[in-house]
Order: sequence, then structure tokens, then C-alpha cells
Amino acid sequence: MALSLQEQLLKAGLADKNKAKKIKQEKHKQVKAKQRNNQEIESDSKKAAAVALSAKQEKDRLLSQEQRNERLRKEIIAQVVNLIKVNAQARRKGDVVLNFTDNNLVKRMYVDKNTHKLVTQGRLSVVSCESDVYELVPTPVADKIKERTPESVIYQATELPEDKESTEDNDWYADYDIPDDLTW
Repeated sequence: MALSLQEQLLKAGLADKNKAKKIKQEKHKQVKAKQRNNQEIESDSKKAAAVALSAKQEKDRLLSQEQRNERLRKEIIAQVVNLIKVNAQARRKGDVVLNFTDNNLVKRMYVDKNTHKLVTQGRLSVVSCESDVYELVPTPVADKIKERTPESVIYQATELPEDKESTEDNDWYADYDIPDDLTW
């Protein structure tokens, strides 16, 4: 019968009886603790496997989040394109130039007088989902588009609050007569 490795090392004089006895006791204690507490003895390989598993789960979670964000972005773009297609106003070629800026470049669109008036009053807005393709849509629709993708709304006329204040100031003085012979 073959001798165990421990017995072979003791016979060859490479190991000490006391060391062998301590190792045997430690191993016996671990086995007893496992049986008593129903605990599993953790080894380095199990720890490394658990770390690798948690790293893989984190990587998968990040990849899933990126895919979810990309899908959401595509859905929003599809909604904007649909809003533009459904609500685009028919543009009749006119002789009035409508100037607006897009990325610090002045762009122009030829429209008729009525359409130009609606744009300057703020009832129509210029939007674009594709580069160099501009459409006119009603301002409430442009506001919905701006909620989804602000960069799609190119030009939207709004009244400046300073103008309202100055007209209110002028109206306040309208009740007073200005004398013609005012001398200082």
C-alpha cells in the first residue's frame, strides 16, 4: 500500500511531526466548524469567482443601461419626426424672405406675406430634424418638440418683456397734458 504524502515527507525528514500534527488539527477544526455551523469554507478560488461574477454583473448592467438610453433617444427622435411631418405647414413659394439663424449661420426661406406675418407674430416656428431641411409648424407643436429635443427648434419668435414695460411706461404718461410753452 502506498504511503500518503505526509507520511512520505516525514519519512524523508523534510517535514516535522509537530507541523504535520498542527496542520491536521487545523483541517479537522475547519471540517468540524463546517459540519456544526453548516458553513462553507471559503477558499481563494471561490472569492475570486465571486469577484469576477460581480464585475460581470456590473458590466452587464452598464451595457443594459446604455442600450436602454439609446433606445429611448431613438424613440424621442421618431416622435419629433412624426410631430414635424404631421404638423408641417404647406409652404407656398413666395417672394418674402424669412431670415433665421442656425448654428451661427444665417439661413433664408422664401414664404408668402401671410406666412411671414405668422412667423414674426410667433404663431409659426421654424423647426428641423434633419440638417438643412426646415419646416414651419405651429408654435404649440414647436413647444412640444422643444421639450423632447431643444436643438430641433431653430427659430421661434417671442415678444421681449422689455418692449411690454416700455409701452406700459408710455401709457402711464398718456393721462397728463404736456404744455407747449414749457420753459426750464
